[in-house]
Amino acid sequence: MSTKRAVKVRFAPSPTGDLHVGNIRTALFDWAYARHTGGTFLFRIEDTDTTRVTDEYIQAAIDTLKWLGLQWDEGPEVGGANGPYLQSQRLDIYAEWAQKFLTQGDAYHCYCSPDELEAVREGQRKANVAPGYNGHCRDLTTEQIAAFKAQGREAVVRMRMPDGSTTFTDEIRGDVTFDHKFVPDFVLVRADGSPLYTLAVAIDDILMGVTHVLRGEDLLSSTPRQIRVYQAMGVKLDDYPVFAHLPFVMGQDNAKLSKRNGEVSIAWYREQGYLPEAICNYLALLGWSPGDDRENISMKELTELFTVEKVHSSPARFDMKKLEAINGDKIRALSLEEFTTWTLPFLIKANVIAGSAEEIELVKQALPLIQERIVKLDEAPALLRFLFVKEFAVDPDAVAKISDDAAKDILKRSKKELEALADWNHESIEGALRTSLIEELGLKPRIAFTALRIATTGSTISPPLFESMELLGKEACLTRISAALAL
Repeated sequence: MSTKRAVKVRFAPSPTGDLHVGNIRTALFDWAYARHTGGTFLFRIEDTDTTRVTDEYIQAAIDTLKWLGLQWDEGPEVGGANGPYLQSQRLDIYAEWAQKFLTQGDAYHCYCSPDELEAVREGQRKANVAPGYNGHCRDLTTEQIAAFKAQGREAVVRMRMPDGSTTFTDEIRGDVTFDHKFVPDFVLVRADGSPLYTLAVAIDDILMGVTHVLRGEDLLSSTPRQIRVYQAMGVKLDDYPVFAHLPFVMGQDNAKLSKRNGEVSIAWYREQGYLPEAICNYLALLGWSPGDDRENISMKELTELFTVEKVHSSPARFDMKKLEAINGDKIRALSLEEFTTWTLPFLIKANVIAGSAEEIELVKQALPLIQERIVKLDEAPALLRFLFVKEFAVDPDAVAKISDDAAKDILKRSKKELEALADWNHESIEGALRTSLIEELGLKPRIAFTALRIATTGSTISPPLFESMELLGKEACLTRISAALAL
């Protein structure tokens, strides 16, 4: 990818909801390319659609990028020489440029009403011709303009598209040409004076010195319009940003993922207990490859290896199972301190612990028992709750498995062996129970220890049994076994 100029990329979402997989994959590639080239990662908020973009969503976007570790060099909360970085605070800039385009003759006022425009579109549909503005107001006379104003009509500002075509080189797709027959005169400014995306994004990219635009394939068709704005601004060809349109991310049903689907929002993955590095690791592999078959890649390795030349042009398919596998790998790679830091909020939110020093110490002892067993952090509360619950009760679905005579006999014998133990640790617990239940009674481990697991942890699923019993303590184990026998 061209790097003649010092690289500056931008991530510029319009946060009308939580950022989703497609947004973050774009942000990740922008960030990785900036870090790989020693360039600048700019973060800008496109919030001119005040009916849908809220302060809450803007703050959520900022928090999401921070959580993922995609720190920006220029933008909200960081500042920079090209602010402000919220488009709603740059309206005077857009108005000034729109007026300049009108003065130059590159743009004109259009007084067509919505009903008239819809009638034109309907006629085009019936005639089976490409839809688009028909140029009705391109060359109005002074008298026509006065008549429209006398009717109280409000005008939008439209950009004149010249005859011919626009060709540009996309760094992923090669040379792309758009015939202007399919790119009609487009609106720059609404009748209420608010700018449209095509005007604001093009002006901001030039004024903020953006050199490379990495963005989703869905925005490919807007490129000739942005180039037209560059031309009207008087930007030299060599100073145009370089474009690279990233492939779509598809679901398993081959439908394009949408931010309107709550399950693809990054907030959802965060709540489910996915680690940010796991999300970034997986998203990096959606449409890009380091050149080998590796699936585990660190953020540092990503910045070292990422190039646009290795981005694929074909759609990528989102695979939840693969993300879960990567997340499990990342969890297992955490140190105990890191694992504790990530897990505590989930335990507190689930009311498993309140967060006291005594509870946290027990959590630290228990976490190594589950680190190899979970793929998401939100699985921890269910596995560790038995250690902290004040009013212990066996899961109703498991009661039947400790209610028959065989289970009662196992629990009675287990209780007798455990009461006699002088040393309470998992080695002595396991040794005594295996001797009594497996060797002497000839029971299979699954039969022998299921009843004991249910009686002490309340469930058929728990961390390793003997280590769990050690952490639970002798008194609590015996009390729970007695209560199980009394069911």
